[in-house]
Amino acid sequence: MASLNKILLIGNVGGDPEMRFTPSGVPVTTFSLATNRNVTLPDGSIKKETEWFRITAWRKQAETCNQFLTKGKLIYVEGSLRTNTWDGKDGQKHTSLEVNADRVLFIDRQGAAPLPPDEGPAIEGDIEPEDIPF
Repeated sequence: MASLNKILLIGNVGGDPEMRFTPSGVPVTTFSLATNRNVTLPDGSIKKETEWFRITAWRKQAETCNQFLTKGKLIYVEGSLRTNTWDGKDGQKHTSLEVNADRVLFIDRQGAAPLPPDEGPAIEGDIEPEDIPF
């Protein structure tokens, strides 16, 4: 039986990315991503809700994200969900969900730095949020 683990997100980078390297030298960049939605409450008022995601990019995409992403940039992330489990200092078992990025598109035009040719993730020229297929 077939299965699918895919997540598509559009949101704002929550902080400057952090790049590190695996023991074998593979670049890994992590950053947070915030998505927002407006919810109408029973009294008619509107409340803004924010969901936070931890994103991990690998190899050349990790280097490109580390170089060009900054807090507040609007991006599109396509990837899969991964569960991380660890034992805390308090002895408790902790679990978190993380997005393993397969594709990162920079859709924020303001102050966008030009990318070197043939490097980094697939970046569409003048992509608009309504052009993203979902």
